[in-house]
Amino acid sequence: MKNSTHEPPLLRAAAPPAAPTPPPSERVIRLAISGTYSSGKSTTTEAVSVATGIRRTHAMTAREILLDLVPGKQLEELSANELLMLGLRRLEERIHHEALPGSFVSDGSVIHEWIYGEARMRAGINPGANILLRAVKKAAGLPAKPFYRQYMHAYGEIAKARAKRIYDGYVHLPVEFTMRADGHRPVSEPFRKLSDDLLIETLEEMEIPYHVVGGTVRERVARIVELFDLPLVMPLDDAITIAQERVRKATEVLENDARFHSAQRAKSWRRRIAYAMRY
Repeated sequence: MKNSTHEPPLLRAAAPPAAPTPPPSERVIRLAISGTYSSGKSTTTEAVSVATGIRRTHAMTAREILLDLVPGKQLEELSANELLMLGLRRLEERIHHEALPGSFVSDGSVIHEWIYGEARMRAGINPGANILLRAVKKAAGLPAKPFYRQYMHAYGEIAKARAKRIYDGYVHLPVEFTMRADGHRPVSEPFRKLSDDLLIETLEEMEIPYHVVGGTVRERVARIVELFDLPLVMPLDDAITIAQERVRKATEVLENDARFHSAQRAKSWRRRIAYAMRY
C-alpha cells in the first residue's frame, strides 16, 4: 500500500477589516472651486469656508498684485513679461497656502493662471482691446510667440500634474453673472467664454472628477456641502451674509487705494501708443 500524504487546503488570509470612515469633522478634504472671471468664486468659496469652518485658500487677485508689481497700470496695459510675472506670483501664493496641513477650500486652483495665459495665446495678449490694437499687438508679438508657446506648454504640464496630486474634489462654477468692467479684468465676453471652455477641457483631459454647480450663491453652497458631506458650523444663510460682506469690504479697500485710482485715470495718447507697441 502506497503511502499518501494529505495536504490541508490552503487557507486564504482573511481580509483586514475596512477602516472606519472618519466623521466629517475629522476628515481632511482639499477642495478646489473653479470658474473664470466674475463667476462668483470668491463669494461661494468664502461662504463654504464660513459655513463649514474649513480654511479658505486663495491667491491675491490680479488687481492686488498689480498694485505691488506694476503700480499705475491696468491689466490691459501689461506686457507679456509682466503677465508672466503676474501668473507666477499667483501660482506661488496658491502653492504656499495649499501646502499648509489640514483641509482647505481653494478659491480657484493651480491651473487657473495657466488657463488665462493659454487663452491669451489664442485670443491675443489684450483680448478686451479693439480690433486695431489687437492687430498691432499680434504683429509685435510674432518674434516672441514660439518661446511663449513653449513656456506655456511647460507651465501647463507642471500645473496640471500638481492639480491631479493635490485636490480631493473639484467644483466648477459656470458663467452665470455679468462681468464688471473695472480695468483689471479683460472686458471681453468671448475671452471669458474661451477661458471657461478651456477649464472644462483641461479637467476632462486630466480625468479629474468634477461637479458643475450653478444657481444662486445659496444653491451653490448648499449643493457643495451636500456633494462632499461637509460639516456645518453655522446656518448657510448666516454664512452667506458674512461672506458677501467680507468680499464687499475687500473690494472696497482695494478700490479706495490711491494706486487703483491712478491706474483708472486716462492715459495720454503717447503712453497708449507706447503700450500698444509693446508685447
